[in-house]
Amino acid sequence: MNITHASFVTLPVSDQDRALAFYTEVLGFEVTADRQMPPGRWLQVAPKGAQTVFTLSGPGMGGFTPGSTQGIMLVTTDVDADCAKLAAAGVEVDGPDDLPWGRMAGFTDPDGNGLMLLTEKEGM
Repeated sequence: MNITHASFVTLPVSDQDRALAFYTEVLGFEVTADRQMPPGRWLQVAPKGAQTVFTLSGPGMGGFTPGSTQGIMLVTTDVDADCAKLAAAGVEVDGPDDLPWGRMAGFTDPDGNGLMLLTEKEGM
């Protein structure tokens, strides 16, 4: 096998503009693509410098159900600070909690897609 990385992760959303605002304004992601193409808008975002991007797949862009993606792990250098920023933006956060592999918290985007924040334990 010669796989080097994942190109993108699909996040099904019901409203691409609302999702775009959440991922850029709340999470601080950057837009990597935003163009019209059949059958709809191709919209991608990612953390600065990330190799894998997130496709915010709106209605008509496949048979995806908004909110059906779960367990996306986002690594952060400071889970506590990021949780405080999410809470200040009105996002309900579960955690953070200490676990054997690090400190972790969970939250959902406006459509219910489940994301997690992880500050990895040293040496993991």
